[in-house]
Amino acid sequence: MALEELKSGARVIGTRQVKKALNKGIVKKVYIASDAEPHIIEPIKQLCQQNQVEIEVVDKMVTLGDICGIEVGSATAALLNE
Repeated sequence: MALEELKSGARVIGTRQVKKALNKGIVKKVYIASDAEPHIIEPIKQLCQQNQVEIEVVDKMVTLGDICGIEVGSATAALLNE
């Protein structure tokens, strides 16, 4: 499963942190929860397109939070370049 790399790799969690990492150009892949609010994830999608970063959609925010090892849901997370 592709989410395993997020579990073990260098990552940032949360929309603000993902946005900062995208602006720095250090993101390999972005994970977006399909049940997140559109006004939260649309700017991230646009930054990914501008920076040619791959996006993977996850079914739920809770699932993304679990994979990242946090006890709450997360709208976005990013796998960083190593």
